[in-house]
Amino acid sequence: MRSNIIARRYAQALFALGEEQGMDVLERYAQGLNEVNQILATCPELLKIFANPVFNVEEKKAVLVKVLEKIELDPAVKNFCFLLADKNRLAFLPEITAYYGRLLDIAQGVVRGELFTAIELDDGLKQEIAKRLEDQSKAKVILDYKVDPKILGGLVLRVGDKVLDASLKAQLQILKENIKRGE
Repeated sequence: MRSNIIARRYAQALFALGEEQGMDVLERYAQGLNEVNQILATCPELLKIFANPVFNVEEKKAVLVKVLEKIELDPAVKNFCFLLADKNRLAFLPEITAYYGRLLDIAQGVVRGELFTAIELDDGLKQEIAKRLEDQSKAKVILDYKVDPKILGGLVLRVGDKVLDASLKAQLQILKENIKRGE
């Protein structure tokens, strides 16, 4: 819970800074955060170092300098990373990046979701589903398509905190409950 609050505050602060300068800057910040996050994802030991209280701020900053040498970042994002180091918050960078991405999606009018199906869908059907969702939601929809054979058939759509479960598995579960109740 505490990490969510910290991540939200830092992401909002960086977003507010970029918002004053326009959408291009916001996107550049997001790209920079994602690049740093990708490096941290490929080397999880770095996050352990950043979270470890045994290492002092200067040691963490020295490691950060070496990490940031590998990529070309916007100076504001670089300074933001050093601020996180000064405040001993570098370990929260993945959560900060994720929350910043959500803020950017809201600003751009983008809705992200996941679509689970029992079989792989062809590209034409994926585009048709996304187009229909965009028409209904009046927003740009970006779906992550996943195959889950456990749903047996149909689909499960998750967008934000909403779930549409039109799977065969769910329908069979409903039928089972109705039979138990004698309906």
